[in-house]
Amino acid sequence: AGHRAMAMLHTEVRAEPGSFRDPANRVFYADGEVLRGLDARAAEHWRALSASDFFPPLLAAGKVCGTEPVEPARYAAGTDVPWAAVLRHERIPFVSHPYEWSFGMLRDAALLHLEILRAALAAGFTTKDGSAYNLQWRGVAPVFIDVGSFEPARDGEPWAGYRQFCQTLLYPLLLTAHLGVDFQPWLRAQVDGIPPEQMRRLFTGVRRLLPGVPTHVHLHSAMQQRHADATSGDVREQLRTAGFSRELALAAVRRIEKLVRRLRPRSGRSHWADYQRTCSYSAADRAAKERFVELALTAGAPPGLVLDLGANDGRYARLAARYAGYVVAVEQDPTVVDELYAALRAEDQRRVLPLVMDLADPSPGGGWRGVERAAFGTRARADLVLALAVVHHLAIGRNVPLAQVVDQLADV
Repeated sequence: AGHRAMAMLHTEVRAEPGSFRDPANRVFYADGEVLRGLDARAAEHWRALSASDFFPPLLAAGKVCGTEPVEPARYAAGTDVPWAAVLRHERIPFVSHPYEWSFGMLRDAALLHLEILRAALAAGFTTKDGSAYNLQWRGVAPVFIDVGSFEPARDGEPWAGYRQFCQTLLYPLLLTAHLGVDFQPWLRAQVDGIPPEQMRRLFTGVRRLLPGVPTHVHLHSAMQQRHADATSGDVREQLRTAGFSRELALAAVRRIEKLVRRLRPRSGRSHWADYQRTCSYSAADRAAKERFVELALTAGAPPGLVLDLGANDGRYARLAARYAGYVVAVEQDPTVVDELYAALRAEDQRRVLPLVMDLADPSPGGGWRGVERAAFGTRARADLVLALAVVHHLAIGRNVPLAQVVDQLADV
């Protein structure tokens, strides 16, 4: 009977496809809950973390996702080896990927990552990872989700997540800030981000001197080539010998923070940014449209998730947020999404998430086996879809047959 119960328990456990690179801790799902299994070493780190001075305030402020320990015996680990500890996390309303964020979103996510790292270093901890994928959103508030990344810091060791941070956060920001190039296609094409060697080729001549480029692109690339054959242990020993300390690491983080905070997108004004002001709707037409949307939102039970496709300035996303649990506002133009994000930030809106996406070419599955990063269609299971003034853009502007446009909208 015990074996049968355990077998039943195992069938209820589903591993998170994007959580497999760190064997010390894995995210999985059971009974509708988001859980993280920790091995003995990671469990020890968790106990030290939860007893620290810096972590509980981050948790209380919502900067780190809600986390609490649960009884490991209640859950199957999904492996042959039982976990030493299991944590339960809050569920993020809608999982998004960095290549779906605007410039301001990526910058604020980077700043939160650095703020958390700075607090950790000052308390004798560090983060093993520096990936943009370790951040998610509650509306327009970024939240750090990789609790398993924290570990005690050791003097003489550089930040292990520096390369990831550069490739998935800093380099995309530099692309848009210095070259006016949208970073989203670059991140979407490479799940690990933009390598230093690629960046180095883009920043030649006078571009070599742009803020952040000499140190974080050219020096980083040169150091990587120089130490290509060295083990991480060799590099750590060299740093210890050179007198690298936690204070120097903290100073480096503060410099990166200062750089990121000053970056601004170098992009032109978008036609769609003034859509509501320049479109041909009269006040009466707009009021009628709003009544129609309101009727759809209140026709049945309150919708849990609403997708607003072609959201523009977020007028109808905000309307939907009055009635829905959560609204994902999708817009193709990165500049428009950035302006919407800034406006929603000013409103402290926690129920609308703006995303950059071309509806004729939505985010596919990516990474290992094509499922490490879930496709938009897999994630977007909405109770209500708003597609206002979108159909003609797809049917006429993108030459998609009308029947297929309708089928696609029905699928989400």
